[in-house]
Amino acid sequence: MTLPANDPDSPCVRNCCLDDAEVCIGCGRHLQEILRWSHADASERQAIVARAAARREARPPIWFRPRDP
Repeated sequence: MTLPANDPDSPCVRNCCLDDAEVCIGCGRHLQEILRWSHADASERQAIVARAAARREARPPIWFRPRDP
């Protein structure tokens, strides 16, 4: 299946882990947006991408502490 030119690619970066608000720390999408993606039309996908980008921008950096030996 070929997607229309204005249909955005999935923002998934294969770093899937949901925070306490059910937002993926990788792509910034809410769980409901991830589930909706395959059924969404181009305009809805564009809106999801925009909201996810805004969430990623607003999120403080995530720092991982090395494990103790």
